[in-house]
Amino acid sequence: LKGVKNSLSSCFLKEKALYLDYMMRQPAIAFEDLPSEMPIFPLAGVLLLPRGQLPLNVFEPRYLSMVDDAMRSHRLIGMIQPKDNGELYTVGCAGRIFSYHETMDGRTEIVLSGVCRFKIKNELSQKDGYRRIVPDWADYQKDMEPMGCLDLDRAAFSKQLKTYFEQQGLSCSWNAVQEASDEKLITCLAMICPFEASAKQALLETPCCKERAKLFMTLLEMATGMDLSMKH
Repeated sequence: LKGVKNSLSSCFLKEKALYLDYMMRQPAIAFEDLPSEMPIFPLAGVLLLPRGQLPLNVFEPRYLSMVDDAMRSHRLIGMIQPKDNGELYTVGCAGRIFSYHETMDGRTEIVLSGVCRFKIKNELSQKDGYRRIVPDWADYQKDMEPMGCLDLDRAAFSKQLKTYFEQQGLSCSWNAVQEASDEKLITCLAMICPFEASAKQALLETPCCKERAKLFMTLLEMATGMDLSMKH
């Protein structure tokens, strides 16, 4: 999972090329075409959001089987976090495999593109050791619609973000940060910043991107001790 914690430079500089390649090769998924059954990949501290990109290094046999099965069908895998007691959170996000590479040592490297959040309606019997669910998509149709500008105060936001990155020992391309749209910036940051699993789950479950941005900035404020507000 090292790719999940890569610098923002990697996130932004590679994202455009990957996404354009994906759009050229894959048809869009309509909401009504989302599947009634789906494999899930429980990983603590790993967040996928709609329109975000998540690299994964898959090596366990059960998850290699899961990826193979997904590639033969709808290419969707549900990312979801386990709780400390071993139970699953009820809300996750489905990602579609748009980059796939088999390595010489038997691993599979994939990149998921976030499609739509879901709730777990029922859990099915396992297949080849991996878990499967009946997802409930009903509350998240807007995940598949374009989002408007969040109207971030970029100067104030960048100042606090730099402080946070210095505290965490993270690096990024600040030019790439400035060039990214507000939604793409918040999505990428929410996914890669090393927040606690419960905080990442809260970011996932916010009703809209504007509320997610507010929560993200609150988390930065708590981490850095700086005050930051969004334009209204």
